[in-house]
Amino acid sequence: MGGVPTLFVMQTPRTEFAQALKAIATERGLDPGVILETIKQAIVAAYRRDAKERGEDSEGQEYDVELNSTNGEARVFAWSANKKQKKDVTPPGFGRIAAQTAKQVIHQKIREAEKGAIMDEFSARVGTLISGMILRFDGPGVKVDIGRTEAVMPVEERIPNERLDISQRLTFLFKEIHEGPKGKELILSRADPVFVEKLFAREVPEVASGNVIIKAISREAGVRTKIAVFSSQSGVDPVGSCVGQKGVRVQAVTNELGGERVDIIPWSDDTAELIKASLSPAEGTTVLIDGKNKTAHVKAPEDQLSMAIGKDGQNVRLAAKLTGYRIEVEPSFVKTTEGQEKDK
Repeated sequence: MGGVPTLFVMQTPRTEFAQALKAIATERGLDPGVILETIKQAIVAAYRRDAKERGEDSEGQEYDVELNSTNGEARVFAWSANKKQKKDVTPPGFGRIAAQTAKQVIHQKIREAEKGAIMDEFSARVGTLISGMILRFDGPGVKVDIGRTEAVMPVEERIPNERLDISQRLTFLFKEIHEGPKGKELILSRADPVFVEKLFAREVPEVASGNVIIKAISREAGVRTKIAVFSSQSGVDPVGSCVGQKGVRVQAVTNELGGERVDIIPWSDDTAELIKASLSPAEGTTVLIDGKNKTAHVKAPEDQLSMAIGKDGQNVRLAAKLTGYRIEVEPSFVKTTEGQEKDK
């Protein structure tokens, strides 16, 4: 950040103030008129504080400031009740207070301009991956250094079982710019399903180029993710592309997610086939679709039933999120000639 040119207020006429004003307006892209008006308002506020310290009641009184844009000289005037006349009420020695106030306003305007420039820069990067370093913990949330500014990862955007350390460098999804109580905040996420999509785009050239498309994704952050992939290019194996030779590509994604399991299945326009694939690693399932109620009735061999459902129902729950169908899984049995039930 460049230095702030010295401002001379309430002194013999000089051109430094005008030069400083012009330089700041040009370098920071600010309107000189806006800067001068802000300085006037700040000087009125400073005068009220000064008057209060002197034991004078300025409440309800309206003031005006005449600010010389050439030399920075400032005079304070009090308006009459009918606002037809104004009286110079600039106290002796107020020039030092006015000069200090003007400098503070310039500093503030520079900070605001820089923050605006930073927001403009980062607004174009929403939805992309961004690298950052853990700065500190702000309650359950996390403050992250992303270079020119800080960002925040709220508790709901954290991977629940992930341990974070100060100065740890990680990759995040730059999710959005949020208008908070303290102004605009850059929101990061590691729990959003889109984070996994962007990681695959980084690790898999076919995904980045659009030859392989992630058609659907469901995730329980920190535990398991399912993605359904489709190839828009003939001869390209979508699942194989995402897995990589000896699993190197999917392993890179899993490592970034702290060991989170990722199931990659082929996309199908046939809902029954998609649901069968989504229940992987279970095999030998049969699916009956109730399109009207968006329900799938699945029968699984007894030795595949627990895998189809998953621990605490996680596998079938993620499959339901992935396909958009309510999935009911039950064991498949057939009647033997002796009338006993036997696994199909």
